Amino acid sequence: MVDTCFLSQGLTTLAGLLLLPFGSLAASQIEVGVRPSERQGPAGDSCVVAVCTSRFWFNYRHVANTLSVYRSVKRLGIPDSHIVLMLADDMACNPRNPKPATVYSHKNMELNVYGDDVEVDYRSYEVTVENFLRVLTGRIPSSTPRSKRLLSDDRSNILIYMTGHGGNGFLKFQDSEEITNIELADAFEQMWQKRRYNELLFIIDTCQGASMYERFYSPNIMALASSQVGEDSLSHQPDPAVGVHLMDRYTFYVLEFLEEINPASQTNMNDLFQVCPKSLCVSTPGHRTDLFQRDPKNVLITDFFGSVRKVEITTETLSLQPDSGVIESRVWVVYESGSSLSLAFV
Repeated sequence: MVDTCFLSQGLTTLAGLLLLPFGSLAASQIEVGVRPSERQGPAGDSCVVAVCTSRFWFNYRHVANTLSVYRSVKRLGIPDSHIVLMLADDMACNPRNPKPATVYSHKNMELNVYGDDVEVDYRSYEVTVENFLRVLTGRIPSSTPRSKRLLSDDRSNILIYMTGHGGNGFLKFQDSEEITNIELADAFEQMWQKRRYNELLFIIDTCQGASMYERFYSPNIMALASSQVGEDSLSHQPDPAVGVHLMDRYTFYVLEFLEEINPASQTNMNDLFQVCPKSLCVSTPGHRTDLFQRDPKNVLITDFFGSVRKVEITTETLSLQPDSGVIESRVWVVYESGSSLSLAFV
């Protein structure tokens, strides 16, 4: 008996061996026809929610902040299917933009963080406190497309990055509403209770940013902020051609730090804590680790910013006898058929 599903065009012929555990994995659990990137929360996967809450041209830097993080996590292997990108304004197509379809993070237009493959999931007036909280908690209407969902579970490491204008205990959304640190803390607790994350890294670049993580109380959360309570988070990289500052100081130095990271890097979170000292940021960056179970020096940057699969190697011999708990192997074969590619197993 042969089951067939069609995959995307242009792949080369492949073959693999799939061992199906008997009993612990029923046949009904086999996801035939589902791309790996669409399966919910494979072990070791990272997910990202990147949010810019500001509108208007003079807030260009907040869009550039968010796109810088988006660009970095994609470069390190996290696919768009695992990223929820929320941009409250479209600077790339703003009529004031001297270089349409671009957003730059460095003066003299050295680095375009917009690129040519940006997938914005929530844009303009879709970027609201309600939609943000629904993405985190999974309380989304059934009609919502997969691209607007955070497909995570209790095996997922989640990076949440936010930037915009804030104050002591709040972050503004589009100058019309606010999310408070209590609301954010309660949303993370819902995520924990609903088994929507394994570990969570929260980063915020805003004025008085540290106030946003003061109320967190859920396990396995590490938090970073660009400024302490009572401090402003300052802009950086003024560009006369664009007419505004291109980025905020904290995210600018985080971006420079991430540009040196590759998927095999052993750089850890303690290194990230040091990227923007007061001498560079002017404000005082902060971090909180008391809720996090692991020592930050043992947490790799790629645990949150990259997609590095965790592999367990065993030297044990597995019996393939019928009574061993492992049923017969099935061979997957990929072959071309006209302009399509087919996958079959027997």
